[in-house]
Amino acid sequence: MNFSTANKITVVIKKDCPTCTLIEPVLGQLVDEYQERISVYVQDDPAFPESIASKQDDTSLEFSYKNNIEIVPTLICSNDEQEVARTVGWDKSEWQQLTGLDSLGSELIDFKPGCGSKTQDPGMEEQLAARFDDDLLQARKVELAESEDEIEACFDRGWSDGLPVVPPTAVRVIRMLKGTHRSADEIIGNVPPDNLPCSIEKVAINAVLAGCKAEYFPTVLASVEAALQDKFCMHGLLCTTYFSGPVMIVNGPVIKQIGINSGVNALGQGSRANATIGRALQLLIRNVGGGIPGGIDRAVMGNPGKYTYCFAEDESDEDWTNLAQDRGYDRSDSVISLFAGEGLQPIVDQRSRSPESLAKTISNSLRSVVNTKLYGAADAILVISPEHRRVFRQAGWSKQDLRQALYDNLMIPGAEVVRGAHDVAEGMPEKFKDKLLNKFRDDGLHIVTTGGKAGMFSAIISGWVASGEKGSQLVSQKIQ
Repeated sequence: MNFSTANKITVVIKKDCPTCTLIEPVLGQLVDEYQERISVYVQDDPAFPESIASKQDDTSLEFSYKNNIEIVPTLICSNDEQEVARTVGWDKSEWQQLTGLDSLGSELIDFKPGCGSKTQDPGMEEQLAARFDDDLLQARKVELAESEDEIEACFDRGWSDGLPVVPPTAVRVIRMLKGTHRSADEIIGNVPPDNLPCSIEKVAINAVLAGCKAEYFPTVLASVEAALQDKFCMHGLLCTTYFSGPVMIVNGPVIKQIGINSGVNALGQGSRANATIGRALQLLIRNVGGGIPGGIDRAVMGNPGKYTYCFAEDESDEDWTNLAQDRGYDRSDSVISLFAGEGLQPIVDQRSRSPESLAKTISNSLRSVVNTKLYGAADAILVISPEHRRVFRQAGWSKQDLRQALYDNLMIPGAEVVRGAHDVAEGMPEKFKDKLLNKFRDDGLHIVTTGGKAGMFSAIISGWVASGEKGSQLVSQKIQ
């Protein structure tokens, strides 16, 4: 297609580009032909090229960003302020065709590829979006005084859980949003206890505060969606005087993709993914929902897991179902599950070599969840170590075999645990005296595996005393 000289021509160049230097004579020809109808934008050195008197300074990269310049030189042909064609690099025939000048650059080689635009430099996209994309972020901007320390400013404004947070600058929030294809203004749900609407952008802000990387963001989003499910009862969990808070268990390919720890010290410190993904939800509940300790959060003691409580399951044994599979997902799905849990109770058994013996040890420990005389009062997660799992696997037991053995071992006559039995006032109501009771309701005991390969120690994460349909249930959410 041959464009008439009535079209406007725009060329974007930078001095630090051999191809842009090559086409300097071409630019002179275009200026002579188009005069006021040509604009030359220079990304790095406003004095380049010296042979052209009138250039546009684009060292701010505003024009290049807003016009999606990815390669220089870029030639844009427009008509009535509308772009009708563009070409990148130097292609003699294309430049001649778009400008309508058959002799343009006749003395030059036919083709030479261009260079990357400065807008494509590492980290530049987020910086330019923060400066020039006014519609991308909707959250209010907080201006700090010149002498104000940004870390202390976050503490002073109540955005912290007591530990330092990462200041959520526009650049950092935009970088976090790159971790998802979802729109920044999409409402993910209403966050308790204040039930205020929460956008993807607000989740990103709190993920930044928590110290997350952008690749963690889909998992953070799934954790929020899980927490907002009615079955999880986040509002009640916040208001309770009990110890519990959200516990996150991650399954699937995402574990390796973003490096969530499922091995040594998986429930401890040292893993950025574990620490920050769990923390992001807690900060969101505080900063968006208003769940502030001493306010709506009235926990008598709380537990350290209320800072962050996130770990991945050890899925190295493909014949041992993971938690996501127990919940109806495929092993290839990336899934996060949330449980209203409290601290960690150890189970020590370094002597059992038979599955029956080990199952009895675990059952005896599970009886102490909440209280040895309260049955069906709280759910629990049983965290099996790889070494204890090995005992079961070597004997040919599946997870279902273990679950059935625990169920059988945990049956007890109601008379043993009613109030006043064994001189203990706490216990089950008198109406259960003649019944056979199990420690956990149906679907109340969940089994996962995590931890190092050495050490015959497993653990219990006891649940909130308000478990089940009238309280909190374990929920799962697929990570997109």
